[in-house]
Amino acid sequence: MSAQNSPAKSMRTPLARVRSLPVIVIVLMLIGSNQAGAKLILGSLPIAIILLLFIVASAWHMKIGMQVVIEDYVHNEKLKLAGIMANNFFSFAVALASIYALLKLSSGV
Repeated sequence: MSAQNSPAKSMRTPLARVRSLPVIVIVLMLIGSNQAGAKLILGSLPIAIILLLFIVASAWHMKIGMQVVIEDYVHNEKLKLAGIMANNFFSFAVALASIYALLKLSSGV
């Protein structure tokens, strides 16, 4: 472990260290499940809410990360604007499709 990431010098709170633990547990519960099993697991409101928050946070993280790359490495202003617009559209589309799939599975429709 590097000196920057050592537990003694980490600026992360204990909550930040275990924030993704519920998502990992849910994914482990879904391993090997068919669609009926996934509907049963995702039909629980707390699990659906946890995954919904994870989807939103992941899509936002993806959008911001790619936006930084585009802003730093694309020097043509028109291409930069087009790249940022495409990134925003793609991130929104991925989040929307993921939320739709989650809601469809969790509602049992």
